[in-house]
Amino acid sequence: MKIPINSFTYLLCVSLLILIYSCERTTSPAKPNLFPNTTLANIPVENDTLFALVTLHWDGEDDDGYIASYQYRYVTHHLSVGDSVVQDWKNTGETSLTIAFESSDELNYQTFQVRAVDNSGDVDPTPAEKRFYTEQTVVPETKIEYPDFNQIFFAIDYTTDWWEGIRLTFTAKDQDGEVVEYAWAVDESEWNWTQDTMLFISPEYFKPLEGNHEIKVTARDNTNLIDPVGDSVSIKLIKPTFEKKILIIDETIEAKFPFGVVANDDSVDRFYEDIFRPDDHWDYEQNGMPSKEILGQYRLLIWHADNAYSSDRDPHQLPVHIDDIMDYLNVGGDFIMSGWRILKSFAPREPFPKSFQPGTFIHDYLHILTADETPLVPSDFTGAISFSGFSHIRVDSLKLAEAFPYNGKLAQINIIPARAGFTSNIYIYDNAADGLTEPRGMACGLRYYGTVFDAVVFGFPIYFIRKNDAKVLANEILESLGY
Repeated sequence: MKIPINSFTYLLCVSLLILIYSCERTTSPAKPNLFPNTTLANIPVENDTLFALVTLHWDGEDDDGYIASYQYRYVTHHLSVGDSVVQDWKNTGETSLTIAFESSDELNYQTFQVRAVDNSGDVDPTPAEKRFYTEQTVVPETKIEYPDFNQIFFAIDYTTDWWEGIRLTFTAKDQDGEVVEYAWAVDESEWNWTQDTMLFISPEYFKPLEGNHEIKVTARDNTNLIDPVGDSVSIKLIKPTFEKKILIIDETIEAKFPFGVVANDDSVDRFYEDIFRPDDHWDYEQNGMPSKEILGQYRLLIWHADNAYSSDRDPHQLPVHIDDIMDYLNVGGDFIMSGWRILKSFAPREPFPKSFQPGTFIHDYLHILTADETPLVPSDFTGAISFSGFSHIRVDSLKLAEAFPYNGKLAQINIIPARAGFTSNIYIYDNAADGLTEPRGMACGLRYYGTVFDAVVFGFPIYFIRKNDAKVLANEILESLGY
């Protein structure tokens, strides 16, 4: 028989469930978390006097968990000045650190504190402490070695394999410790910290690129002291326009032509202007080296020094300005150099043949490994044999007919026995004498094919080449360079 559940029965069941639930025993409250404890090793000895770089060791324990990390700080009391400096708490997972304590006073009283943090986030309410003295530390001193003050550089908006930016070289020293880090900045920009003492500052740090800029450096020692003065240098950057094609720089000194040669500055100038058709002509003897503002207007520089020199104390002046030439080439200018003993002028007091080492202009920019020079007597250079598609050229014997001891020929020609890659011989020494193997067949004209610039060197004075041949030479080399 089915018994219906009425309202009374339902209420009775609910009341019994409430009564049973309310009669359950209440649990005890959770046990509170215990604070961790921290201890410091007994080294260094309490109240000892130390160098500002101090190594400390500590440990921690937690009875109801484990140590998750530590926090440390120190307070410096300057005993002479009388003030105090309180450092902020720092987090660490280490149990030993070497700390550079602020020690700017003659004697500094340090209070070091460390406290453990357990896995519940509770912190030791009574940090471990150690007290000691530190002696005054000396700030490092920083000095810029390169660039020089007020030096002028070419600069472009991007870097290449030849132009990486402005080279910066500096040094730093610390009397009572060691320098561990350096920093540099341009104008009012932020400091850039580095471990290097030689670097290139790329163009994006110079805003705007052109104009005057200040480069600053500083250093940090192993006690965290930073050179408050540092060093700085002002430089100027010039962006080349290359708006014109050719500038001839005339270093030829006609007064130093061999006895018997009839020529003056005007005749030499006309000769070069007729064969190369330059935009402008610059007389080095009268005006010195052109400024970079001037150089940067031209895509191609042609430097000639067609007089010989007998004294090693009086060589051509191109090597004096080769840093400017290299700076010009690095940003994309092209270069032609020619002259009497032009390569010898880069090592006037050294015997030839000479091997040029990496890092020199002759090696790096012309890709010449070895250079040599023919003797003064006998004078037998009658011209150059064409090579790599260039035309044969002949010496103008009439210009040298009365010159002693040349007798219509040239001598002391720079030849190139060994060259590196990306070059081609364009002229070969010719003495028009049967049976001679050297210097006949040696290169006396070389062209370098670069990724950023092209360069050409002639080991003979072009002025003493027959003018019609010289015109062909000039046309062919300009065409090869794209002018």
